Amino acid sequence: MSEMNNNSNNVTIKGATVLVVEDNVSNFVLIARMLGYMGIHCEWKTSGYEVVEYADTLSRLDLVLMDIRLPYEDGYGALQKIRNSPSLKHTKVVAVTAEASPEQMEKAKKSGFDGFIGKPLDPDHFPEQIKAILSGQEIWEYE
Repeated sequence: MSEMNNNSNNVTIKGATVLVVEDNVSNFVLIARMLGYMGIHCEWKTSGYEVVEYADTLSRLDLVLMDIRLPYEDGYGALQKIRNSPSLKHTKVVAVTAEASPEQMEKAKKSGFDGFIGKPLDPDHFPEQIKAILSGQEIWEYE
């Protein structure tokens, strides 16, 4: 199921920077390859712990793709820290999780995520999802 809403927050796709917060190396490699193919620069953290401190060191950050189940600090805890950071509070944060269900998507929405993409990621659809998010649309998809 999907839901798309338009906003006017456009970001140039090529040269955009995405921070992927993902503890599974295979998932990160897949995401990094797809983003790289799109011309998007990718950074990586394996936990929500210290994600704000790391993000503040980046010269540009257009989007955070946040796994929900992470070691040390989960995606919800990391999201709250991002929302409380003066320099990052308006950064788009999209949940990317294997816990893909209508209930989990609703929890993510209520928690303040800007979107939701269920795993496993579809390599044919993922680039379109990212383009839509970076062009200001909200993506809420769990299948």
